[in-house]
Amino acid sequence: MTRVGIIGAGGYAAAELLRLLLGHPAVRITALAGHSEKGEPLTARFPQFIGRLDMNIVPADPKALAEACDVVFLSLPHTASMAYVGPLLAAGVRVIDLSADYRLKTPGLYEKTYGHKPDEANLAQAVYGLPELHRAEIPPARLIANPGCYPTSAILGLAPLVREGLVAPHDIIVDSKSGVSGAGRTPKLMYHYPEANESMQAYAVGSHRHQPEIAEQLSLVGRISVDVLFVPHLAPMDRGIESTIYAKPLQSLTPAQVAEIYHAAYDQEPFVVVRAEPPSTKHVLGTNYVHIFTTVAGGRVVVSVVLDNLTKGAAGQALQNMNLMCGYEETAGLK
Repeated sequence: MTRVGIIGAGGYAAAELLRLLLGHPAVRITALAGHSEKGEPLTARFPQFIGRLDMNIVPADPKALAEACDVVFLSLPHTASMAYVGPLLAAGVRVIDLSADYRLKTPGLYEKTYGHKPDEANLAQAVYGLPELHRAEIPPARLIANPGCYPTSAILGLAPLVREGLVAPHDIIVDSKSGVSGAGRTPKLMYHYPEANESMQAYAVGSHRHQPEIAEQLSLVGRISVDVLFVPHLAPMDRGIESTIYAKPLQSLTPAQVAEIYHAAYDQEPFVVVRAEPPSTKHVLGTNYVHIFTTVAGGRVVVSVVLDNLTKGAAGQALQNMNLMCGYEETAGLK
């Protein structure tokens, strides 16, 4: 039995993680801690856990968490996780961080993107927790950098093409749409119901902080410098991500050939499904699955990827990583 805790237990991703953990056959939730919220019952924030998890959110004390937990999930804003990772690792706890604090490896890139110096002392040991690409590195890891939701869709959507050198590495467009839960639970005008409902809006065009994460991971996959034009959009739905990707092929490719490449890459993956038609975000709602459709049109390889931003884009992927770290079936608690 693995004892787990969460710091940042009052957010949407944490609530999704708790939902999944309660269904895991080998997990016991032993601590819920707050970074900003603390000293209140979990059920005051999430009444859906009444009678299922009647615990209080307590102050985030790394020493107390280390005594109570084998694995701690950090569901915190970017730059906040660094305060807890060092003490938890030093106490022998394994950490899965859902923020971006340990995702970027290129020197200076984190500070440029997030305006904060990285935790260099622990960054070197962090493993980027995308199992489809880094499965062998995850079991021995002590610190997992859980990927972002947009990057998960873009990287999985492009990796087979980039790995084989089949597309121009600097002529890639990733056009993504996300539900409003991807912005977290802190109220902002853009995500207020009268603003977001019945509306679509592009934002951070060409400057979104997930773009460097996408480019860095694809560069590692392809062993060549890769850049993307990443354009995110806010969509009027609670949860879900759809990314439509356009890449310039470097050789003649038919739709059947592209589909064969993706089937070869993903048919053995437990949570990736290659589809014969464009998928809908509702096809993956509440699941850890990624559905991918490919074709060739207008002189481009076109890839459509859907996932649930709170599950495979956050909590589900974190649990998938924990399963690999702890030696459980990779799908435990996720089926």
